[in-house]
Amino acid sequence: MQLSVLAVVSPGAYWGAVGATALAIAGVCWAGLRRPGRWRVWLADALGLVLLADAASFVVSEILAGDFDPRTDLPLALCDMGVLVAAAACLSRQHLLVEITWFWGLAGTLQGLLTPDLDVGFPHLAFFEYVVGHAGIVLAACFLVIGFGLHPRRRAAPRVFLLTLAYTALVGTVDGLTGANYMFLRQPPPEWTLLSVLGPWPWYIAGAAGVAVVLLTVLDLPFWAERRRAARAAQDQPAGAPPALRLPAASPRR
Repeated sequence: MQLSVLAVVSPGAYWGAVGATALAIAGVCWAGLRRPGRWRVWLADALGLVLLADAASFVVSEILAGDFDPRTDLPLALCDMGVLVAAAACLSRQHLLVEITWFWGLAGTLQGLLTPDLDVGFPHLAFFEYVVGHAGIVLAACFLVIGFGLHPRRRAAPRVFLLTLAYTALVGTVDGLTGANYMFLRQPPPEWTLLSVLGPWPWYIAGAAGVAVVLLTVLDLPFWAERRRAARAAQDQPAGAPPALRLPAASPRR
């Protein structure tokens, strides 16, 4: 049994891209906190367009090559849908989309970035599609929440968990009607993945749901104290007083 992280083709190029992504995340988050300004909107818009182009590239390249199969190539896997959600979050700065991007990106896509399932090397187009998609989601999640200040709201974690369950049920319905295996809901993956440690099919589905609850809770922890302070401030505010102004860093349009 071999971890996919050890089997990646072109490891130098891949891990170099992952390292560059980590540096980019640190840089844009620091700049967003220290130097907020209009550039954040431009960067979010640019990142959203890059993610949209990445999603379109995969589908178009499969169609042009004559390899497109709706049972395997629709953007229904969580990471594929995550690219579209992250792109919409970057372009709209809509809070729910940002929350989904934060939790999906760091609870799911980050694992795919660190344990890649990639059987082509640099400079194959699929190599760029995989790296840009996965790295772009993680970058978008960190930048929008930390650098842009769009922090998850109260009950964001259970809200995203329920939405994920609903989406999983939708994908399961598609799998059942078409014979596809998106999100590995009908049968286990052919090679070792992180699902392998959660037991055989179908028990790993319940195990994955349990892990998701833990990860979403952990990702929500950093914002609990902030929300409690905001709630106490609202309680202490005199009746009839105007609402407190939001900090510029938390504004989605600055």
